Amino acid sequence: MKETISTSDYLQFYAVNEDYSGSRNVDDEHKEIVEFRNESSIRIWYNDLNASYAPHWHGAVELIMSVENYYDVEVEGKNYHILPGEIILIPPGQLHCLNAPENGCRFIFQFDISHIMALKGFSSLQPLLSQPILINKENFPYIYEDIYQLLVQIRNEYFYKNEFSELTIYALIINMFVKFGYNHINSKNLFPNVRLHKQKEYVQKFNDLLDYIDNHYAEDLNLEDIADSIGFSKYHFSRLFKQYTNFTFCDYLCYRRIKAAEALLVQPELSITEVALQAGFPSISTFNRLFKQEKNCTPSEYRAKNNQMHFNN
Repeated sequence: MKETISTSDYLQFYAVNEDYSGSRNVDDEHKEIVEFRNESSIRIWYNDLNASYAPHWHGAVELIMSVENYYDVEVEGKNYHILPGEIILIPPGQLHCLNAPENGCRFIFQFDISHIMALKGFSSLQPLLSQPILINKENFPYIYEDIYQLLVQIRNEYFYKNEFSELTIYALIINMFVKFGYNHINSKNLFPNVRLHKQKEYVQKFNDLLDYIDNHYAEDLNLEDIADSIGFSKYHFSRLFKQYTNFTFCDYLCYRRIKAAEALLVQPELSITEVALQAGFPSISTFNRLFKQEKNCTPSEYRAKNNQMHFNN
């Protein structure tokens, strides 16, 4: 998809981000605190630099839309060659680096979606945000054009500062995630060889279950009891759960608890042991091991770096 960018557009793109201090705040563990536009939780860049960015991660979700020439993105060791018209969504917390060609341009969107993630029903999208999403016509033939146009609308709201632009942008972001959700549950390969009325029943059951996990992850949840509660044998449940989420049940529960721990660690009044227990981990040793495995740093290191960076800001 080819866009034409005028001289007046260039001026507007740079003017909107004049509040930016010009420095990137990245710590020794590669964590970056995103400097959102003044008093907002949004930043969108027009980027025509041939600069590359070393490995880093942040709490914001990031989308990169290539406009002219390619853009190379590496996320958690996997490479993505983003062509004009393609978009990559990088979930919060994932280590990534960016490499630009000598010439070209792209838009980089960064959003804090923590308040959206708290909405009822968003838990069913959590598994989709466990890995990068390459959005193009081949991967998303039914919703690609809609997603692209939503991002164009978001970009226009941001750069031309329309009335209620931030509210409008978040309405558009929610719309985008809803489209991803419907695309997922309507996939022909989601529950192959299962009749349509049964597929709808399974989708409802697993969406309800993900909501339940979202509210009860700190409790002693086990595979047998969960499977029995929604009317499946543990073997049938395990197979269907993996098809729906691309996680085993135990791996998803761990993933959700780590996400909870990240939020709890920014509260200095809680000890590391209290964070582990409130997030649902059975012991501090298990918490430390799994957290470091997922985040490449210990919970104590994560807290210290996060608190220092917020203090510096």
